Amino acid sequence: MRHRIAVLSTVLGALCGVLALAPPADRTRHAPAGHVTVFGHRGAPAYAPENTLRSVRRAAGLGIDWVENDVQRTRDGALVVIHDTTLARTTDVEQRYPGRSPWAVGSFSLAEIKTLDAGGWFAPGFRGERVPTLQEYLALLDRTGQSLLLELKQPELYPGIETQTLDALGRAGWLDGPHVARRLIVQSFSAPALRTTHRLRPAVRTGFLGSPPVSQLKQYAVFADEINSEQRAVTSTYVEAVHHLKGPHWPRMRVNAWTVDSPAAATGLVKLGVDGIITNRPDVIEKATRRRMLRPL
Repeated sequence: MRHRIAVLSTVLGALCGVLALAPPADRTRHAPAGHVTVFGHRGAPAYAPENTLRSVRRAAGLGIDWVENDVQRTRDGALVVIHDTTLARTTDVEQRYPGRSPWAVGSFSLAEIKTLDAGGWFAPGFRGERVPTLQEYLALLDRTGQSLLLELKQPELYPGIETQTLDALGRAGWLDGPHVARRLIVQSFSAPALRTTHRLRPAVRTGFLGSPPVSQLKQYAVFADEINSEQRAVTSTYVEAVHHLKGPHWPRMRVNAWTVDSPAAATGLVKLGVDGIITNRPDVIEKATRRRMLRPL
């Protein structure tokens, strides 16, 4: 008997040691079935200037696991995180470079863009915030543990940006197994850009921004895992049609709705069966959708 107890104690001790060495649970994987994934649209732009590192940190502070951003290319080939194809709305470029209208992102060098204030337009306390490079953005996400919904913004303006973006993701370690499986989705309004992305890196999950006709959804399922639609285009019939198809990776295609800032609209979309909601107010929508899922549908 004493021998058996000793053996059991040894086994339990070894098991505890293994559990202690095991990595913590991954909080960045998609939400379990029955709950929607909430994506911070450009970070947490209701609280900090969009697409900036401060916006990402604010989303992290709110407990938001997924953030969405936009990538474009400078004149000298650097990848930067900014939404508009012009710098005018979210920087002080008009004051610093008054003679270079329409201030297109692709007509400025990285060094020039890095001199711009990307936060003062939002609130005085954010003055001095800069437009981040994609590498800076990825490095911050690795520190916060957040996941990324990365939009190729108007890729037709930047030939080859699909390859360049994948190369940058690879250099940053974002094309390894854990990142690709749980922490990265590439999306675009451009079906050709997504086809190229899927051809170059079939393991990377992709989402098409828009609402293709139901009759064409099967064509998109060849290269896209998600259909990410403007919220007014989402109906229960459309969600069912998307869910009926299998994309390259998941058992069924997913539907994410954007840009949803109203709790009432969010709970209505949950009732329609969406898998994710992209929002400027991720904390508010997270709370609203969790409340909805606690009640029977």
